[in-house]
Amino acid sequence: MARGRKQLHLRRTGENRRIRRPTLREALREADRRARQRANQRSWRRRGLTSVQSAIADSHYAQEQLGWSTRSLRILAGLALLPLCFITTITLFNPHLHALGDTGSSLSFWQQFWRTNAFLYFSVGFILNVGWFFTRLFQPGFLYLYVLGHELTHVIFVYACLGRVSGFRVSLDGGHIVTNKSNILIALSPYFIPFWSVVIFILMTIIGLIGSLPHHEKILFGTMGATWSFHLLWTLWIIPRDQPDLKENGTFFSLSLIYLSNVLLLSALLCLASPELTWRHFVYNWANNFMDTVTSVSGTLD
Repeated sequence: MARGRKQLHLRRTGENRRIRRPTLREALREADRRARQRANQRSWRRRGLTSVQSAIADSHYAQEQLGWSTRSLRILAGLALLPLCFITTITLFNPHLHALGDTGSSLSFWQQFWRTNAFLYFSVGFILNVGWFFTRLFQPGFLYLYVLGHELTHVIFVYACLGRVSGFRVSLDGGHIVTNKSNILIALSPYFIPFWSVVIFILMTIIGLIGSLPHHEKILFGTMGATWSFHLLWTLWIIPRDQPDLKENGTFFSLSLIYLSNVLLLSALLCLASPELTWRHFVYNWANNFMDTVTSVSGTLD
């Protein structure tokens, strides 16, 4: 959506509640809330501002629909991203991935990496958080942390894009920010930036610079695995819940960009965790896969 005042909402769903007819008091309260929201939006429009929101539950905010030309361009952009998604995925998960210049071992990179402490502790943290997620223990607390990280990510990218935040709220019922600027990066950043993984990485880096912490690397890899799976699971949980952020930027394009960004992020974590694989090595393998794909497609067309 174009620049403007943005309100991003995240609300908890009552997935396990029975569907029931609202009482008269609830209906009146809901009507009053919608009226206030529409009044706020009219006020924003008079000042040349707009609102954008993301929601876990159904949203009652009016949405600006993309024009057919913009929608068509976003669909074409999403299609253009698909080959990049495919090549990046097969590069990352290729069982024969080798580090550049690695001639001292017959084992592929993945065969070596699976035996490292980095992979072990990352996997332990990842699996523990996955188990915790599906048990739904302390789910309200985890939801609050996700909403907080979601909104703070928006805030950081607003400032990074030289915008201004004039309102911020987070609670168990949801959260929102009010800003004078919105773009694709600001709207979609929480879907591919693992806020708490970044926080843990910065914190552990600072601790490492100040002094020595027993089992520093083990704690780092374990917490990175837990926080990244936290980001991944809650992102997968929220995306199917009719996200206005995705619609307003083109759902197909948004999902393509989110997928590509997350695969690139996982590649970055892999390069960070393994000294044998750097971005230079990864790009080298990516370029080889790109050329192989182009050659295969050309051979098929011929």
